[in-house]
This record gives sequence, structure tokens and C-alpha cells, in this order.
Amino acid sequence: MNQNDMEYNRSIADYRNEDTGNSSNFTKGLFIGGLIGAAAALLFAPKPGRELRGDLSYRMGEVSDKTKEVATVVGDKASEIAKTVSSKTTDLAKTVSDNTSTVITSVKQATADVTDEARKASENVSNEAQKSSNNISNEAKNATSQVAATTEKATNEANRELNRSSNHSSTNH
Repeated sequence: MNQNDMEYNRSIADYRNEDTGNSSNFTKGLFIGGLIGAAAALLFAPKPGRELRGDLSYRMGEVSDKTKEVATVVGDKASEIAKTVSSKTTDLAKTVSDNTSTVITSVKQATADVTDEARKASENVSNEAQKSSNNISNEAKNATSQVAATTEKATNEANRELNRSSNHSSTNH
């Protein structure tokens, strides 16, 4: 696992461990539940209609105010979370971009290294082929010289033999 992978995993773990407001959400839910319970108690309490309607109107105003507060807090938390996610995404994109650049550089270097090694190997093969060609040429020249010398020697011997045969025949006649 490389350094960037470890940083990414650490960032994800940090994000998961952030306080996302679960305890405050529980408190808000408890409070809203209490208000609803109070409204239900008012509905079932023995009070005159006008007084009951006044209490309900007052409680509905409180519930409306608290709901607006909760909505504001939830909106703020959502905005914070969105900013955090945006920041983490930007960091991740930068990390990916940096890694891509590193990989491209590594591939270019590896390509240059392979090209250089191939050029050196080609030069070595060319040099060996030239040496072998020169050796074969020299051996062919030596063999040709030996064949020429052997042929000349054989020709000289054949001429001597012919001369001897011709001399021998002319003396016999």
C-alpha cells in the first residue's frame, strides 16, 4: 500500500468518525416528541373550548418556531457536511492527479530505459555480426589462397609429369 492509499484511507476514517450531530438530532427529536405529547395532552384535557383553542394556537406557534430552528440547524449541518465532502473530494482528485502524473513520469522513464537497452543490444549484435563477417571473409581468403597454392602445386606437378611423359615418349621413338 503506497503513501497516497494510506492518506486516502485515513481521510475516509476521519470522515466516518466525525461528529455528525447524532446526539443533537436525538435531543431535537426528543424535544419535538415532547411538544407533540404536550399538544395531545391538551387535546384530551378537560378545558373549555376557547381556552383549549388558545393553548393549541400558542403551542402550534412554539412547534412552528422550534421546527424552523431545527430546519435551520439541519440545513447548517447539511451545508457543513457538503463542504467537508467537497473538500475531501477535491483532496482525492488532487491525489489522483498527482499519482497520475507520477505514473506517467515512471512510464516515460521506463520507455526511455527500454529504448536505450534495445539500442545497446542492437549495437552489440551489429558489432558481433561485423566481427563474424570479417572472420568468415578472412577464412575464405585463406582457404582461397590455400586452394590456389594447392592448385598451382598440382598444376606444376601435372606439367612436370607431362613433360616427363613427353620426354620419355620422344626418347623411345
